[in-house]
Amino acid sequence: MGEKSTWGKTKTMTKILIYVEGQTEETFVRDLLAPYFWQKCKIILIPTLARTKRTIAGQTFKGGIVSYAKVKKDILNLLGDTSAVRVTTMLDFYGLPEDFPGKNNLPSNNPYDKVAHLEKAFAKDINHNRFLPFLILHEFESLIFVQPDKLSIVLPQYRNNISNLLVEIQGSTPEEINEGRDTHPSARISRFFPDYQKSLHGPRIVQNIGLEEIRSKCRHFNNWISKLESLCETDEN
Repeated sequence: MGEKSTWGKTKTMTKILIYVEGQTEETFVRDLLAPYFWQKCKIILIPTLARTKRTIAGQTFKGGIVSYAKVKKDILNLLGDTSAVRVTTMLDFYGLPEDFPGKNNLPSNNPYDKVAHLEKAFAKDINHNRFLPFLILHEFESLIFVQPDKLSIVLPQYRNNISNLLVEIQGSTPEEINEGRDTHPSARISRFFPDYQKSLHGPRIVQNIGLEEIRSKCRHFNNWISKLESLCETDEN
């Protein structure tokens, strides 16, 4: 049955499940993406944390990608919810498990081609018309590099290190900051802001930056948001 919307019409709410890598991404979806989509067109975004294999005293700890087999199992379970119009993901490109589809034959060109290759292989392996894969280039901290000076808001004691951080990235766009062991986005941040804590500071910084600014500087991220926006229902007719 449908439910009464704020438009004054009876309609079925559009629900999207987002499979996220950790608590930082969960907070990002809950506090930034979900309010945006609800206000825009009454889409309900629901983040679901990846589950690790670590179990202590009967409790399963969530967050982090352990293996692709576990990711696939979780996603297929989410697709069992037929009330969701899409199941999508928000996983880091950096640090994907070795058994991830397409990882053994990555193209050697630019990061946008690499991530497109992985997402295509991911979609093919899940093989479901309600599945929309999305991998962040190269990890959540890339979004902070849209306006890295915002780091000084939450960690003002390192304000003077901003200029050195900017010199290190040499004008690279946020999504092009690479995935090397010492050069992936969070490694660079930690080098100049050693007290940075992802789950504590990350969501606060991106909230301060704002969704529109992030979309304007991160074309792959923006493309994902645009695909979700295409599911918006209007109050026409």
